[in-house]
Amino acid sequence: MQVRSAVIPAAGLGTRFLPATKVVPKELFPIGDQPALHVVIDEALGAGIDHVVIVSSRSKPAVAEYFEPDEALLEALEAKGKTDTAERLRAIGRDWRVSIVYQDNPKGLGHAVGCARSTVGDEPFAVMLPDEIMGSSGLLAQMNGVCAATGGSVIAVAEVPRHQVSSYGVIDPAGPMSDDGVIPVRDLVEKPPIDEAPSNFVITGRYVLTADAWDEIDALTPGRGGELQLTDALCAQAARSPFHAVLSDSGRYDTGNPLGFLTASIELGLMNPELGDGLRSFLRNLDI
Repeated sequence: MQVRSAVIPAAGLGTRFLPATKVVPKELFPIGDQPALHVVIDEALGAGIDHVVIVSSRSKPAVAEYFEPDEALLEALEAKGKTDTAERLRAIGRDWRVSIVYQDNPKGLGHAVGCARSTVGDEPFAVMLPDEIMGSSGLLAQMNGVCAATGGSVIAVAEVPRHQVSSYGVIDPAGPMSDDGVIPVRDLVEKPPIDEAPSNFVITGRYVLTADAWDEIDALTPGRGGELQLTDALCAQAARSPFHAVLSDSGRYDTGNPLGFLTASIELGLMNPELGDGLRSFLRNLDI
């Protein structure tokens, strides 16, 4: 039951990044020389996924344009001897497939994911929120393995201080965590009061869902904020079938706000073999 498709919801307006997002989708903001969206795609590819479904908005044509070949640009690069750069561009979508679907009337994350059903088909799939960047593909690969082994859906979680739980969806564990960070899940609670939270394991932006999740998503009714909440569909799954969480032990970067994006760019830049030394030297020499 290898997961082959990943759904990336990318239809948001990016209001926290205005005025920049008036013309440039935040998913295309660069981390080094690569769009943040492509960093997430590389994570998916590293976990064995070969079909990426991006849920976009028609007001953001640049997202689809990023994946379209540009022969004139390739010829210009080749003429200047920049064959390595040309090859990087040719590799986009060459050994993997990208599909663009549209969320014309945003109604929440559950609705966004549901827009991808006909493109993915009735098979297990990953959901990857592009506002979160992981340090490697290891977490998603482990989640794929847990899904295959248990036949149930899997979510990623992080452990946070108790006073922070009211800002997140929280899992209700059905048993202890295994040595490799896998937790059986009884239920999920959206933004509980601190004194009512069943744990301090909060849901992060990676999911691996079995095909029956599509029916739960289709059956959603407006929940918190009047939106179709993906968490409600997951609660329905957890109530009737195996459901697990995997504790993330790799780097995780929140790029959903300007400060988070900036700090992620710096940390990931320091790990970049081409940029790291120069950036590290620059930071050491700052007069602050």
